[in-house]
Amino acid sequence: MCGRTSCHLPRDVLTRACAYQDRQGQQRLPEWRHPDKYCPSYNNSPQSNSPVLLSRMHFEKSADSSERVIAPMRWGLVPSWFKEGDPSKLQFNTSNCRSDTIMEKPSFKVPLGKGRRCVVLADGFYEWQRCQRTSQRQPYFIYFPQIKTEKSGSIGAAYSPEDWEKVWDNWRPLTMAGIFDCWEPPEGGDCLYSYTIITVDSCKGLNDIHHRMPAILDGEEAVSKWLDFGKISTQEALKLIHPTENVIFHPVSHVVNNSRNNTPECLIPVDLLIKKAATQSTEPYQPGPTALFLMSLLCTSAFPTTRRSSNPCSASGQFENISAKNFNFLESELKASGSSQKMLQWLATKSPKKENPETSQKAESDVPQWSSQFLQKSPFPTKRGSAKLLEQWLKKEKEEEPVAKRPHSQ
Repeated sequence: MCGRTSCHLPRDVLTRACAYQDRQGQQRLPEWRHPDKYCPSYNNSPQSNSPVLLSRMHFEKSADSSERVIAPMRWGLVPSWFKEGDPSKLQFNTSNCRSDTIMEKPSFKVPLGKGRRCVVLADGFYEWQRCQRTSQRQPYFIYFPQIKTEKSGSIGAAYSPEDWEKVWDNWRPLTMAGIFDCWEPPEGGDCLYSYTIITVDSCKGLNDIHHRMPAILDGEEAVSKWLDFGKISTQEALKLIHPTENVIFHPVSHVVNNSRNNTPECLIPVDLLIKKAATQSTEPYQPGPTALFLMSLLCTSAFPTTRRSSNPCSASGQFENISAKNFNFLESELKASGSSQKMLQWLATKSPKKENPETSQKAESDVPQWSSQFLQKSPFPTKRGSAKLLEQWLKKEKEEEPVAKRPHSQ
């Protein structure tokens, strides 16, 4: 399942990130169609516009099918045969398309048979893990592993527009397989291009978060074959639809739960150890290498100055460069708390630190239970069973037994 994505790269940076080689081996950049409809966002939801990569031949019959264009499209496929005048009246959800039923449902089978294959571009996507025995869900951000190169070697001090453009040139966008269609309003008007994201069974690394994931096209060869409907048949293209393990993830704030929140806070890694912290500490939280890289990219990129904006493309919602003051704010938000310090002590000594009797009960609750680097077990304590009670009773009986009746040992 994929119900929320992020694609906040400026248009020119995203264009450079989608550079490709055509059939003649020449390096090219995809051209844009209706670029004014693209609004960078940290929190894309269905029915919003997102950038989609597709063959130029869909718009120009004389073009080579290996040439590419980027077009903003509506997330949530509206079938070409839909007869209502309002796309929002579609009675079923088409934001995702299951790979195992793709050839059974006309909404997806028809455009797929016409070669209307596309690649949905994003920084990554969000998924929510349901916690055991509670109704709470923890959001995670999932994306391609990023490689730190010479371009991003000095990202810690990159605050000018020229610097962050070079940094974000190093980001590898997530490429998800999709299907698009073109719907014409019955009363006439502009055609509406919309898409759906194909989903598959989740890979082993993500199975603890959710049982479904987008069909990710990992590599230029897979992207090229999926888009080139003039040379690659539908049957051959569908062989590219399968789970991939080449993704990483980290937990993020619940701010992303509301699709109206469009800020870098949606992407910033959070430490689940300190989410319930009630005390303060001067010791900073030390995130992992990937989290540091992502945070520094965010600190050198651009983002909306307001959390909510009725029109993110308006002048008041334009992206601005983050300053050193904002960077210090991000650091201050990731301060370690008492519970994280206790965890470090517990790992070093294999036992919790001794405390006063008044605070011992609180210390026990501060020691978290982990099943992996990020995924949490249920926060509820294990109930005492009858076997444990019987063991305690036998031990007590043995201690109270008279010395004369105890068996003699040499």
